[in-house]
Amino acid sequence: MTIPAQFDAKTIESKWYEYWMKNNYFHSEPDHRTPYTIVIPPPNVTGVLHMGHMLNNTIQDVLIRRARLKGFNACWVPGTDHASIATEAKVVAKLKAEGINKNDLTREEFLKHAWEWTDKYGGTILEQLKKLGASCDWERTKFTMDPDMSASVIKSFVDLYNKGLIYRGYKMVNWDPEAKTTLSDEEVIYEEQQGKLFFLKYKIEGSEDFLTIATTRPETIFGDTAICINPNDERFTHLKGKKAIVPICGRVIPIIEDEYVDVEFGTGCLKVTPAHDMNDKTLGEKHNLEIVDIFNEDATLNTFGLHYQGKDRFVVRKEIEKELEEIGALAKTEIHLNKVGTSERTKAVIEPRLSDQWFLKMDDLVKPAIKSVLQTGDIKLHPKRFENTYAHWLNNIRDWNISRQLWWGQQIPAYYYGDGKEDFVVAENIEEALALAKEKTNNPELTTSNLTQDVDALDTWFSSWLWPMSVFGGIMDPESPDYKYYYPTNDLVTGPDILFFWVARMIIAGYEYAGEKPFTNVYLTGLVRDKQRRKMSKSLGNSPDPLDLIEKFSADGVRVGLLLSASAGNDIMFDEELCSQGKAFSTKIWNALRLIKGWEVSETISQPESSKVAIEWFENKFQQSLADIEDNFEKYRISDSLMAIYKLVWDDFCSLFLEMIKPAYQQPIDKKTFDKAIEILESNLKLLHPFMPFLTEEIWHLLAERTPEEALIVSTWPELKSFDAKLITDFENTVEVISGIRTIRKEKNIAMKDSIELKAINSESFSTYFDSVITKLGNISAFEYVSEKVDGALSFRVKSNEYFIPISGGNIDVAAEIEKLNAELVYIQGFLKSVQAKLSNEKFVAGAPEKVLANEKQKEADALAKIATIEQSLAGLK
Repeated sequence: MTIPAQFDAKTIESKWYEYWMKNNYFHSEPDHRTPYTIVIPPPNVTGVLHMGHMLNNTIQDVLIRRARLKGFNACWVPGTDHASIATEAKVVAKLKAEGINKNDLTREEFLKHAWEWTDKYGGTILEQLKKLGASCDWERTKFTMDPDMSASVIKSFVDLYNKGLIYRGYKMVNWDPEAKTTLSDEEVIYEEQQGKLFFLKYKIEGSEDFLTIATTRPETIFGDTAICINPNDERFTHLKGKKAIVPICGRVIPIIEDEYVDVEFGTGCLKVTPAHDMNDKTLGEKHNLEIVDIFNEDATLNTFGLHYQGKDRFVVRKEIEKELEEIGALAKTEIHLNKVGTSERTKAVIEPRLSDQWFLKMDDLVKPAIKSVLQTGDIKLHPKRFENTYAHWLNNIRDWNISRQLWWGQQIPAYYYGDGKEDFVVAENIEEALALAKEKTNNPELTTSNLTQDVDALDTWFSSWLWPMSVFGGIMDPESPDYKYYYPTNDLVTGPDILFFWVARMIIAGYEYAGEKPFTNVYLTGLVRDKQRRKMSKSLGNSPDPLDLIEKFSADGVRVGLLLSASAGNDIMFDEELCSQGKAFSTKIWNALRLIKGWEVSETISQPESSKVAIEWFENKFQQSLADIEDNFEKYRISDSLMAIYKLVWDDFCSLFLEMIKPAYQQPIDKKTFDKAIEILESNLKLLHPFMPFLTEEIWHLLAERTPEEALIVSTWPELKSFDAKLITDFENTVEVISGIRTIRKEKNIAMKDSIELKAINSESFSTYFDSVITKLGNISAFEYVSEKVDGALSFRVKSNEYFIPISGGNIDVAAEIEKLNAELVYIQGFLKSVQAKLSNEKFVAGAPEKVLANEKQKEADALAKIATIEQSLAGLK
């Protein structure tokens, strides 16, 4: 068989993926085997593959392919999330471009457009994952808006409501004025922004006096309903019981007293705007203040904003500063650094807003999730340091705002039968709702036409927190065979940025609905950053297209490049050079295959001693590496596992083992050694396969004719056996000896084709087991152990052993060598003198850092050893 000179990644990748799909290797059904299950963190349905997805899904594929090789019934469930805010925003933008306003459509009309958008773009990211080699069970692909998935969400809502855990409340919420919906606390990102602190003058009613307050938001004065002072602040005793007049709008408001006011901040006087600040709302409730909401849903001012009506809040902030100055109500401004809440999805500045919303009580629900991770260790976070972050969030959790003012998503199953806020029932469908409403109202004449379903949709995360259960039908049917077999899942691979949004909530849901954990291990990947440590983003233009990288470096090359530096929880400083390194590794393995398959095999010649020894060494080295690889996998150090395989294959197999067994030029190799070399290569391919599936499957089939049942993807992971550690250590000494021989050959221009003699004083009592390897790789004509130094020879040391290469046959010009060594000796002696001068300087020794001092002492020791070696070589040449 002729093996091409180059590995044609593009052709081979499509060939083997089609082969894997055709033979249904990715699909799993419950059987007698132990299951190994991963559920994909569902990407946004209309998203495209980015570097974070590449890293995350490569790690998942490594874990699932390894589990498959280890004999588990491996099941990797793929799917997508409907991403309510992001997707609805895209659909709204598309409609706007077509001249259609969402508000002019009915819900049904809008949802038709949303489904068209989803059907058009929804499969893109999953198809892209196939290019990466992802071995998902595509027959199990789920979408969070699939009928059965939506039914699970609705059933969950009704169940939690009936348990008294879901309630409707009028609360201050985080309002995203761009998406025009509420957000949970976890969806708000706080960023430091430089702005202004405005010092505003409020006239005291019935006098010419003023009081001054400091605010970062002068546009909210239209919603002021009180001024608050600290009752213990003597500066403002004269204001007690009086009233103030709000600039511009002229509203007369009371001056109230509360110890909440910080006497040290600003002026000590606080404007109270209950409709637009969480703390102000608390004050307002305590003092029975009026609530004046000045904003429309898009954060433009409403009629309370007077002549600013219809203008955006930030436009008003600029314009009102000028007006306040003109009327003498602006005392001064100062530059002020402020933490501003922004929407995780739209990046819009969040507006606190009072609103009727649906909430889930979290106090009791969270307890099992705290216990399982922080107390019993039933669920383990990798790396462990994220437990502190997890603990902080769960120990300070607030009720979850689960309603969104959107149409794309599961519609809240609350049905109103009257005009009052409490005139509703909660049910899985309108027929059940009607029965409940008749019972609640004692009105048998009610019909479905009397019921109106709540217009809001549920938070996307309220859907995806059920993911590990709902993908197996566990919410709708807890006795489902799939659910009982695959749940709980094994490993979850995700980013630390959704530790709260998703991971913690899945744990909470798991204990609430299944009474057990949803997974055992959570592997938290780092973020993929550029060389300047910047997060990759479209706006910065620093994020390469993953498909372009695959085209350039191959899927295997990109996978290896990403994982070589992807330790759990640590950010990756991505550089295309990493992928280039991955591609070079592919080339190295491919060339090793071509070398082996290019040898002529003889069934008559006997196995050389050097080959026998090489095989025994590599088999032990393989087992030592396998033990390290297994240990790293157990500790979720995937990068370290890959590095151990990389070194085993590149250094030990390609650079050493193949060199040790390689037949002489144009000579055949014995069959016994050849067969063992193929067997060893196959073992290496099994270790490599989870990381480099395409290359390894191609080589596997080039080594022998294989049936579909014998494909690499479904072969067997190597068995861990005991190994001889001393044999491995002895070989490390052997490598140093060979290196010493090759160094002398290089320095003295002695060609490898010219054989040389080698004599050794074995002071260290090195094992002689590998002497045949030294003889072969050093091209030694005679190897002899001696008790005395050899005159007229070049020499080198390995530990305290001395090795001598006698000069004969015109291999070296003795006079020229003596001259060269003398020159080198003079240089090293001069260097030593300068180092010793430093070390004899008491001032330097007393003041130098310990590390610097140790470095100088090491220089001295190295120089003395080098001088001894040169003097020894000179003695042998004279």
